[in-house]
Amino acid sequence: MEGWWLEAVGWIGSAVLVWSLLQTQLHRLRLINLVGCVVLIGYNLAVGVWPMVGLNVVLAVINVVHLSRMSRQRHDAAAYEVLEVDGDDHYLRHVLRVHEADIRRHNPSFVHDPFTGDPSFLVLKGDATVGVVLMRDLGDGRAQLLLDYVTPPYRDLSPGEFVFGPDGPFRSRGFRRVLTPHDMVDPYHERLGFHKDGDAYVL
Repeated sequence: MEGWWLEAVGWIGSAVLVWSLLQTQLHRLRLINLVGCVVLIGYNLAVGVWPMVGLNVVLAVINVVHLSRMSRQRHDAAAYEVLEVDGDDHYLRHVLRVHEADIRRHNPSFVHDPFTGDPSFLVLKGDATVGVVLMRDLGDGRAQLLLDYVTPPYRDLSPGEFVFGPDGPFRSRGFRRVLTPHDMVDPYHERLGFHKDGDAYVL
């Protein structure tokens, strides 16, 4: 019986590692992978497979280092850059095209008209594209979000707080009120200080 439970622990640890590799969000991937490594360290210690103990200890340390770095950068404005681009910018249109299916899943009524002159922003981390923000100036210090999209790997790293924070494009342009699209699926804006107002969120 004891041997059966021990084997089960080993299989569970392996399954957790495989599951971690199916994650699209980097923080979640690292966290689940760390859990799998810890389980397999315990299993391999119990059965005395020392090379696998060493491998999983190294992997666990790598995960801890990356998780620590992500935690520090989560609230570090220097880690992200918000770059204003034209609505018909070729790279912006490329990003929207590549992520079209995911964008429509979260913003079903979004249609990009590149020639309206609406302010358009790419959120970058180094040379990686973190997200896209498109908005419309409603006048009187009000801005309507047309699209607030974060690519899957960065969804749990809070890049939105830099877009809507004191140094972001909305404050720098003098907007005092920001409204989200009314039909966003699973909006995250409440975590950024927005409050529910009817079927939308308002900052």
